[in-house]
Amino acid sequence: MKPDKSGNIWVKFVGIFSRYTSMIHHYYQHIGSRKIRKTWWRKLLILLIVLGTIISLWVFWYLRSQALEKRKETLANMCDERARMLQDQFNVSMNHVQAMSILISTFHHAKNHSAIDQETFAKYTERTAFERPLTSGVAYAVRVLHSEREQFEKQQGWTIKKMTPVSKDKYNPAELEPSPIQPEYAPVIFAQDTVAHVISLDMLTGKEDRENVLRARALGKGVLTAPLDLIKSNRLGVILTFAVYNRDLPCNATPEERIRATDGYLGGVFDIRSLVEKLLQQLASKQTIYVNVFDTTNISNPISMYGTEVLDTGLQHVSPLSFGDPSRKHEMRCRFKQKPPWQVLAISISIGIFVITLLVGHIIHATVNRIAKVEDDFHEMSELKKHAEDADLAKSQFLATVSHEIRTPMNGVLEFNSQVFLFLFSQNKGMLDMLMDTVLDVTQQDYVRTAQASGKALVSLINAVLDQAKIESGKLELEAVRFELRTILDDVLSLFAGKSQEKGIELAAYVSEKVSETLVGDPGRFRQIITNLMGNSIKFTEKGHIFVTVHLFEEVMESIDVETESSSKHTLSGLPVAHRNRSREGFRPVVGPSESITLIVSVEDTGVGIPLDAQPRIFTPFMQVGPSISRIHGGTGIGLSISKCLVNLMNGEIWFNSIPKIGSTFSFTAVFSNPKEQQINGHIKSKSLFYNMLAIVVDPKPIRAEVSKYHIQRLGMHVKIVPSLTGMLSLLTKSQTVHLVLVEEEVWDQDLSNSLVFVYKLRNLDLKIPPKLFLLTNSIGGSRQSNGVTSPPVITKPLRVSMLAGSLQRTMGGNKDNARNGEIPKLSLSKLLIGRKILVVDDNIVNLRVAAGALKKYGAEVVCADSGRKAISLLEPPHSFDACFMDIQMPEMDGFEATQKIREMERTINSHISNWHVPILAMTADVIQATHEECSKYGMDGYVSKPFEANQLYQEVSRFFL
Repeated sequence: MKPDKSGNIWVKFVGIFSRYTSMIHHYYQHIGSRKIRKTWWRKLLILLIVLGTIISLWVFWYLRSQALEKRKETLANMCDERARMLQDQFNVSMNHVQAMSILISTFHHAKNHSAIDQETFAKYTERTAFERPLTSGVAYAVRVLHSEREQFEKQQGWTIKKMTPVSKDKYNPAELEPSPIQPEYAPVIFAQDTVAHVISLDMLTGKEDRENVLRARALGKGVLTAPLDLIKSNRLGVILTFAVYNRDLPCNATPEERIRATDGYLGGVFDIRSLVEKLLQQLASKQTIYVNVFDTTNISNPISMYGTEVLDTGLQHVSPLSFGDPSRKHEMRCRFKQKPPWQVLAISISIGIFVITLLVGHIIHATVNRIAKVEDDFHEMSELKKHAEDADLAKSQFLATVSHEIRTPMNGVLEFNSQVFLFLFSQNKGMLDMLMDTVLDVTQQDYVRTAQASGKALVSLINAVLDQAKIESGKLELEAVRFELRTILDDVLSLFAGKSQEKGIELAAYVSEKVSETLVGDPGRFRQIITNLMGNSIKFTEKGHIFVTVHLFEEVMESIDVETESSSKHTLSGLPVAHRNRSREGFRPVVGPSESITLIVSVEDTGVGIPLDAQPRIFTPFMQVGPSISRIHGGTGIGLSISKCLVNLMNGEIWFNSIPKIGSTFSFTAVFSNPKEQQINGHIKSKSLFYNMLAIVVDPKPIRAEVSKYHIQRLGMHVKIVPSLTGMLSLLTKSQTVHLVLVEEEVWDQDLSNSLVFVYKLRNLDLKIPPKLFLLTNSIGGSRQSNGVTSPPVITKPLRVSMLAGSLQRTMGGNKDNARNGEIPKLSLSKLLIGRKILVVDDNIVNLRVAAGALKKYGAEVVCADSGRKAISLLEPPHSFDACFMDIQMPEMDGFEATQKIREMERTINSHISNWHVPILAMTADVIQATHEECSKYGMDGYVSKPFEANQLYQEVSRFFL
């Protein structure tokens, strides 16, 4: 019985221990899986690291600021010490020169027989030179009237000479000209040996000396000249002048009394460079700072008296100098010769604090998670194994699903649907922009900007990932719809216009006249390829140009063997490029149906180029040139790989030619179909306002001129190119009428005087219809003036047909009230539009919201209608609407037809009630077709172009309410 009893006890003990161990394990596993263990500890660690980082940065800032303040104080003390010493020694010299003027008055003019002659004066000044530490010489000029000149010259034995500055080697007193006849003279009769060459020179014949002498005798004080070149030495110096009077004058003596009592003038010559160098040599630390002395009497144009231009080494201290003449101002500017040293102490202490913070956080993190990690290792490894086995098969489907699910709500956050999001890219004012126009504080405005930028970046990234997933899964298919190639290129140029204008680089597109106007293919994917390539170019190009060209495959490949190198003179901006033919050498012709055509597209830039070692992997997904590229410019590295896959789907090829520090050129081919009904050469569908007009492009660069010609011809105009303004004038004198003159900004700014002469001649030509003058520029700027003449209206590149037509129409007859970019003061608009009832008609809900929001902001009452039929019912007289904005292209009934019916109703009721007319303005994206004649034909009062800004709406409405 005992063994059995002991065995039962042992079994019970093992059972109890097992149940207890199981309970501890279950309890710990339950607690370990809760968010409180993971989330709160993670937040605590993040808080600790952030706090340590803030402390380390504060310590670095504090120590650095202390060192900087100490450096500033040291520089200020050293500069002030030198300024004070220079000023004290100058005052000593000035006092001694003043004492000498009294001595001369006493012993030369007060005696019947002068006790001073040249020898005595020279010896005395030489022996007392130590009392004038900053003067390089002293001279005395006596006042001689014209009536006394002949007797004076006989007495002295020499002729009064005219002061003529010459070089040291050519100076000869005997060759100097006699002083010209004038009411009085101031010849030097006594001079220290160092300046004895000035004896007999008339001080009144020198410009600076004359002004100094006249001021000194009128004021009765010492006066200084501006820095001037000293005679014979040609070194920079100043002259201190005191008037010598023949009697004592009261303190309140008038200038006339002082002039009458003047006997002569005593001047002290200061050689600035040698004197300041002597001063600095007395200081032991003279090698640690640069010293510059300036005459700042004219603060806008200070004169350097000592020192040279030095590189900016950071700090600068300015010490004022007073040399006794209140009318002249001087200052001393000091800089350290070396840049501030690295703040080793501050850096090491701050890094040490940060490292300690990281170590403490790591220890806490390791301590808290060690037990949980051991418990979860087995389960985690099992899950990882399972995920690893399924990851390769599920990756594409997972990416596609997740990208779609994230993109849908993200688009809703931005504009409620993808259509609104696309509208935001083409509109300067969208929903988030309209939210910015509401009353928001600074924090809310920042949130809105962040939401807008982050949303666009996120959707763009998700779209790229989704495309990559579709490509890898083989589910990406191309559409086959009609589209206009040139319109797509205009849209892409508009997308990058702001960035190119900000950088000041040329951005342009050119489509060969042999390429059909309308093609059949996938416009969205074609746009995506162009956008990817141009996005990379705009990202890596800081100067020069980005140039997109489209040609037929046949016309390009025939020229490859003829030309293999390009000159920088034959490029868009004049900078060398990576030749595009090198990027096309391996392309092969594509054999397809008879109605198919093959296009070859090139995107050329003058950016940094691609390093040679990175070129082999440029089309590899998620691969970039180097870590610094993604850190500086951003991006995921899948844009080029997606573009290559899309080109392959279009039965084309893509390749590139890149030269580091020169630029890159990407070229690709794509196969499209020709529709049965076709228009060639990119001509517009109907005659525009500019049809058959003659335009002259003034541009010396042939490629850039051809690009401008291409865009202007799209408006139906004839274009001629001349390289200069001179050649332009010869064309204007002929019998042919010139309607427009477009001058490249480079030509206009190269010689503004020549440009102003051109404007003057242009205005004075006897022409029935004077041509309109425009300026083509790469950057946004206001009107400029030169010699009172305002520069011509500016058309900002890149050129697009809609932008070009709108700019020309505004100048040549549309929107005459446009005072400055169409802006109208908000206060006057509020008074103008408040209480006005306006009808907006558009089948697009986004357009309705933008237009309504823009008008409501200024107090207008807005009613929206989504069809022409609803507009007719709302505008049936009598009604209370003050104006109507009507979209032209709407289903069922377009804007023209709806306007005609409204005008018919008004004519019917006007037979009984006169003057019933509601202003109707067209809203359209086709600014070429929507001319004033076209709108007037159907009874409309004007039009605004889409995409539009709110100011366009306000300005058109104000024409009817003013």
